[in-house]
Amino acid sequence: MKKFANLLAVTLLLTFFTACNKDEEQPSVIINTDTDGTTNINNTLLGQKVNALPKEPLSQDETESILLMREEEKMARDAYITFYQKWPQPIFNNIYKAEQTHMDAVLLLVNKYSLTDPVGTNPVGTFINTDIQALYNAFIAQGNISYTEALKAGAAIEEVDIRDLQNLLNEDNINNQDIELVFSNLLKGSRNHLRSFVKVLKNQGITYVPQYLSQAEYNAIINSPMESGQ
Repeated sequence: MKKFANLLAVTLLLTFFTACNKDEEQPSVIINTDTDGTTNINNTLLGQKVNALPKEPLSQDETESILLMREEEKMARDAYITFYQKWPQPIFNNIYKAEQTHMDAVLLLVNKYSLTDPVGTNPVGTFINTDIQALYNAFIAQGNISYTEALKAGAAIEEVDIRDLQNLLNEDNINNQDIELVFSNLLKGSRNHLRSFVKVLKNQGITYVPQYLSQAEYNAIINSPMESGQ
């Protein structure tokens, strides 16, 4: 009986440590990056973290930054949906689905601060922000030329995202912790997606030339590994 009790105790301990090790091996993370660079945001976890942070007063600049990024992420998603319909390649299918999670990440802020969502029920390709509408129209026109031009347009879209997110995060008037948390994760995703488009172009023997970032900024991103985790 004593041997059985000891054996049972050892078995329970082994089960406990095995479960702990599995948790360590597969932690919950905000950024989930696939082997092809597609970067989905775990909005369940991100939402918990956003809501755990204080709800601070929003400045006009902070309000505008949230609304801008909500539509800018929609621009990326809508462009990749449109490109996938014309050029049914996995990169557009995978990344447009990932961009939906990026849109949903910004929606966490829209809802937390009870802002009027600029996306609403707007269909694919329709935007309130006239600058974003103009960019979208130009990118779609480029992407309709060929699959290669669609890849270049995708890379340029990610550059726009990176440029705008970097500028917003570097400004002193963006102080709310929850905005910084969401934007910093969006930035990781955009860098990964830029790397993905450039890699596919490179496999076609094409060297992408940055359109919206400096060569130094672009090189720093392309020459660094994919990002994931918290």
